[in-house]
Amino acid sequence: MKILKMNSNTKLFLFSCFLVFQPLCSVSYAGTDPIYDEFVGCLSTTGDNAISKDTVSKIVYNQVNPKFTSVLDAYIRNRLFNTSETRKPTIIVTPTEECQVPAVVLCAEKAKIQIKIRSGGHDYEGLSYVSSVSFIVLDMFNLKSIEIDVAGETAWVQAGATLGELYYRISEKSPVHGFPAGVCPTIGVGGHITGGGYGNMIRKYGLSSDHVLDARIVDVKGRILDGKAMGDDLFWAIKGGGAGSFGVILAYKIKLVPVPRKVTYFSLQFTGEEAMDVFSKYQEVASIIDNNLFIRATLKAGKNSSATEMNAIAQFLGDSKTLISITDEHFPVLGLKQENCIEITWIQSILQWYGFPYTTTNPDFLLNRNPNSAVFFKRKSDYLHKPIPKQGLESLFKKIAELGSSEFTLNPYGGKMGEIPAGETPFPHRAGTLFKIQYAETWMKEEAGDKYGKQLRELHSLMTPYVSSEPREAFLNYRDIELGTNDNGPRRYEEAKVYGHMYFKNNFDRLVKVKTAVDPDNFFWNEQSIPPLSAVQ
Repeated sequence: MKILKMNSNTKLFLFSCFLVFQPLCSVSYAGTDPIYDEFVGCLSTTGDNAISKDTVSKIVYNQVNPKFTSVLDAYIRNRLFNTSETRKPTIIVTPTEECQVPAVVLCAEKAKIQIKIRSGGHDYEGLSYVSSVSFIVLDMFNLKSIEIDVAGETAWVQAGATLGELYYRISEKSPVHGFPAGVCPTIGVGGHITGGGYGNMIRKYGLSSDHVLDARIVDVKGRILDGKAMGDDLFWAIKGGGAGSFGVILAYKIKLVPVPRKVTYFSLQFTGEEAMDVFSKYQEVASIIDNNLFIRATLKAGKNSSATEMNAIAQFLGDSKTLISITDEHFPVLGLKQENCIEITWIQSILQWYGFPYTTTNPDFLLNRNPNSAVFFKRKSDYLHKPIPKQGLESLFKKIAELGSSEFTLNPYGGKMGEIPAGETPFPHRAGTLFKIQYAETWMKEEAGDKYGKQLRELHSLMTPYVSSEPREAFLNYRDIELGTNDNGPRRYEEAKVYGHMYFKNNFDRLVKVKTAVDPDNFFWNEQSIPPLSAVQ
């Protein structure tokens, strides 16, 4: 099987998140930890998978290496998990070739040390770079090759590439192709796709994981397997079931989707009673309106008043005249006018949605891996199967105004999402789902965490009567460690069922069967991973 190589002719203008980017080439530093010494020695002596000692010195960092902190910090997006008390990895490995990954897996397994897999670092609970036990971070950020096949409408993309890089490389090749994925360009492809992955084309095309044609994964035995070699069950599991439970994703082959030469973007704000009226109607129409239209609605406290504000931000896969005719007919209270609409290319819409005006930002900005700044944050999720009644809306608007800093965002489903059976992939939130909810709190000072965490739980609790139940569903890529048990460590099956059914509903037990078959000793685990039936930890 062909191993995807780095293309030395492709020059990406990359930046670290917080500090100047550190080159990978480093001198070897003697380990003071026997685990480090054993691990490094193993890497260069693992049979056919062995990595040369010279290469090991360039891609392996221990805590005494002066570049350790900058390499670790570069892809930490949530400051909540980067405090002086946060446990740091014993070792960071930054492979530059796919063929180096099997040795990392085999040697970590031999050393009986946990391995955390990081691509972009956007996981909400920091599960790719924190743990309660000694651990290694396998950081995939160097594996970022992207090969676009416009004629075949496909692409091979390595796990360490960012969504922004993927979007830009597609746009280089074609103005009429895109990919349905997230709106934040610094997210790593690896975790995004395997957790489901969605963006503002979800109603037209479904999830990112719905467009995976093939993949390469390293399993617990150190084998590089493609879709055929891994078998139907494992291939099913990594398309929305969280690949970190099953192995190390190296790359995906994805199906590109058609986009028009011009799309339409708008952003509207409403306050007070008008916000309530528009939001109430929004709940009725946003999931059943034209599939080319995605409108995200966010509620938050007004800056200069006690009233709750509504922001509606949208993308329409078509021209503004057609869009206005649709909203005039189905959503007239929105009051959309021609002057509110911006007709731009799909790649420009990525910039505009992310908050960088297309008129002053070149698309190659998407190659910048710097997310501007890291903040403290906490997120939760829910699913709506029916609109929130008037009494509930009144309580919700009052609570958001009272809390002051909480944000409540609805992402509409329907369209393609309702056409795909719940068991076709591990992602089960399909037909009958109107909206996914995200609750958000963000703050700048570490000591404020208790306050904002409490506020978010209050808002989440307020919604209990109105959201899905038995189970109360949640979105895997909005990882929430508070679901189920709160202690750290691998989960037994009975414990994992709590969050497992919230994330995967009836697909959880099939994921457990796959896990039991491919990783019965539970080497690949995190605090909310899929357990094998044999797990006894």
